[in-house]
Amino acid sequence: MSISADTVRHIAQLSRLQIQPQAMVQLQQDLNAVLGLFEQLAAIDTDGVLPLFHPGDPSLRLRIDAVTEVDQRAAFQALAAEVSADLYLVPKVLEAPLAVAKTP
Repeated sequence: MSISADTVRHIAQLSRLQIQPQAMVQLQQDLNAVLGLFEQLAAIDTDGVLPLFHPGDPSLRLRIDAVTEVDQRAAFQALAAEVSADLYLVPKVLEAPLAVAKTP
């Protein structure tokens, strides 16, 4: 299968793409090369080939649901600028709600 220049222009129009005339020939060659690859794939005999469901080992490796880290909340909060009731306090970023411009 080969794509003509008219088909490339039609595809570009449907895609709302503006293609420069000097790039049209290269684009036509590229599209024809891609279609050639698809033709090669279609020509491969796949009779008797089972589908591949998973590229690796499909069995799941589960781990024990156990705590492996040490509680370091006190150490982290000691580094914080301000803490109150075990919560990090941060400065206010927005002072007032943003004004919304009304359009007529």
